[in-house]
Amino acid sequence: MTASEADALLSALARTIAIAPGLSDDELHEAERTFSIRFPPDLRLFLSRGLPAGDRFPDWRARDATIDERLRWPEEGILFDVDQGLWPAALGQKPADAAQARAQVSAAVRAAPRLIPVFSHRYLPAEPLRAGNPVFSVSQSDIIRYGDDLTSYLQHEFGFRLPREPDPDSGRRIRFWDDIVDEG
Repeated sequence: MTASEADALLSALARTIAIAPGLSDDELHEAERTFSIRFPPDLRLFLSRGLPAGDRFPDWRARDATIDERLRWPEEGILFDVDQGLWPAALGQKPADAAQARAQVSAAVRAAPRLIPVFSHRYLPAEPLRAGNPVFSVSQSDIIRYGDDLTSYLQHEFGFRLPREPDPDSGRRIRFWDDIVDEG
């Protein structure tokens, strides 16, 4: 993603949502430090050019507690489903003991690439730390790809199309998360 592509995305989004000024380098670093994350380059660039605002967008500038909650949602959602008797095959054999099953889920999610909230329950993996990671929709263990990269996701979610060159880095597989997607 280039600065002009990020600006075009933000301009298209501004037709339906508020866009605050972008985050400074210091604000980006502070958000990463506060939440123990690293923004991939495309998300970092996008957020530096403009910050989508509204209750379904994370407010990285304010660094409020809802971001911590959203960072925990993927693990908590899968744990909820496991408690209800569901078991994603990507997790291997389910332990007979409920506490061991929960521990196995938590270990697998924590070993997986961290998911960074983008909008509502849509997430961009923090790894690899390269542009072009897909965006996942995560609702408990119902996990689907919602875009092959940040640009395609935003166009899909907010219903607009911008001319763009195909990104050879987009659409890469993300360990663990794509394994669960493949089950669906």
